[in-house]
Amino acid sequence: MQPPVVFFPGAGGAGDFWAPVADRLPRDWDVRLLSWPGAGDVPSSPEVGGYRDLVDLAAGEVPDGADVVAQSMGGAVAIGLALARPRKIRRLVLVATSGGIDVDALGAGDWREEYRTEFPRAGAWVTEDRVDHGSELGGLELPVCLIWGDADPISPVAVGQALQARLKRSVLHVIAGGTHALAREHPEAVTVLVEQHLSGDPTGAGPA
Repeated sequence: MQPPVVFFPGAGGAGDFWAPVADRLPRDWDVRLLSWPGAGDVPSSPEVGGYRDLVDLAAGEVPDGADVVAQSMGGAVAIGLALARPRKIRRLVLVATSGGIDVDALGAGDWREEYRTEFPRAGAWVTEDRVDHGSELGGLELPVCLIWGDADPISPVAVGQALQARLKRSVLHVIAGGTHALAREHPEAVTVLVEQHLSGDPTGAGPA
């Protein structure tokens, strides 16, 4: 039986970012879309003031043994959850994310000024809080599918390659023409990779 699939959004905060992909998954799958309080235009919560609070929030929403699909900032949260609560995540899909590693030397563009302009009501922590999972990634044993776009200035393919090198059981897929919003731009291609990875199809992304 397919376990629940929980989608983590990026700094935009709204879970419906993932709707174009989630709506294409098999109808009998238990699909859940999380939102991040205080990110983007999502109303804030006194319980959320940083990434670590999002990890705690996710821990309460993700059942043990679930699969997680995470975009951008949500990828750092997903990695944090996998490290803190290994039983929570069975398989992981990371899309266009730093994963909590230093990406400055990998050609990543600075998104913060544009973000503050687009989302002036977002919590300051979204652009100010930093997380560093770099030294811990090698300890993760779960299968990971990495999905990147080759036209993403915020998280270029070099970031995906760096994560692939650090994650023991990971496979990187690159979608031609995909930007940072490739899950919305190319939902069909992303859905195929997500479904193959989570269903354990040996031709898909990531080891069984």
